Amino acid sequence: MSEQTEAATPGESADASGLLDRWDGLRERESFSIAGAIAFVVVFPMIFTNLPAYNGYMSLVELIYIWAIFAIGFDLLLGYTGLLSFGHAVFWGGSAYAAGLFSANVSGEPLLIVLVAMVTAIVLALIIGILSLRRGGIYFAILTLAFGQMMYFIALGPLGGITGGEDGFTGVTVDPLLGALELGTGFAGVLGTLLHDIGYVLFAGFFVLAVAAAVRIVRSPYGAIFQAIAENEQRVRFLGLNVWRYKLAAFVISGAFAGVAGGLHTIHAQYVAVGSLFWITSGDIVIITVLGGIGSIFGPVTGTIAFLYVENIVSGEIAFWLLVLGALFVTVVWLFPAGIWGIVTGIRSTVREQLLGDDS
Repeated sequence: MSEQTEAATPGESADASGLLDRWDGLRERESFSIAGAIAFVVVFPMIFTNLPAYNGYMSLVELIYIWAIFAIGFDLLLGYTGLLSFGHAVFWGGSAYAAGLFSANVSGEPLLIVLVAMVTAIVLALIIGILSLRRGGIYFAILTLAFGQMMYFIALGPLGGITGGEDGFTGVTVDPLLGALELGTGFAGVLGTLLHDIGYVLFAGFFVLAVAAAVRIVRSPYGAIFQAIAENEQRVRFLGLNVWRYKLAAFVISGAFAGVAGGLHTIHAQYVAVGSLFWITSGDIVIITVLGGIGSIFGPVTGTIAFLYVENIVSGEIAFWLLVLGALFVTVVWLFPAGIWGIVTGIRSTVREQLLGDDS
């Protein structure tokens, strides 16, 4: 009895290889990532709000977009430049306080609130970066942690009369977008199903812009130098490039993303907690980024979804939800060092190999 094989013919393999090459070429385009982000914000709520044990509120979906912006910016520093900061809460919380104070005393226009938050974070990142980046490795990480805790205690004590101290800042005012569009105004018909309301468009829109900006940075000459620094800083220095300047640029860019996220969080919560400056917030963003997978644009997004789902949904069902989160983190890091997104890319590679056939 003859043995039949299912191996692809040379012509079929060539066709499959050609299709996959064209697909890879399409996937490498910046417009593909942006289109993917747009498709994500349209489809994700419909899937996420219908998960088992989920109550269906859109607020958590918007919160995921906000934290994802924070995580994407942090990954530009950790995953692409190789710098670990334990003080990123200072940009998230500092920008949130600036946004809240601006809304209460100057203007509650959402776009201006986010702008003020971003500028505040950039200034803070510039100052802290200049002071911290003179040291590398663990010394840099500890310095950023020290600056973050210093800002926390300043907000808690000396500036307590302005920040609200332990009670946080409760005077946030959010006006209609562009002076006419109330954030809670919903859309009718199909548009309402896809885009929900003005507030959702605001948060989802900034998420798409963050993805677009991150992709542009990563695929620019600056991004290439960031990755070269992470791989071999000494070699980059031998090329005559000012490594410290590029590290500072990465730190400031990462801070800017955190500032946008902090301003959006102020709009979303209409409140600023002093805990936003605490070291635990910095730890959370490290966990989120590593859990999702560093060195990728969408890895931090998957980490954000997993982290916030456990924190907000599982915590309502299981009292020891922190143990669940810890077990998830350890399992992913131990079995899948590339993170959750690494699992996705691994499956994609396996499917590709199956389509092309085994040439060995």
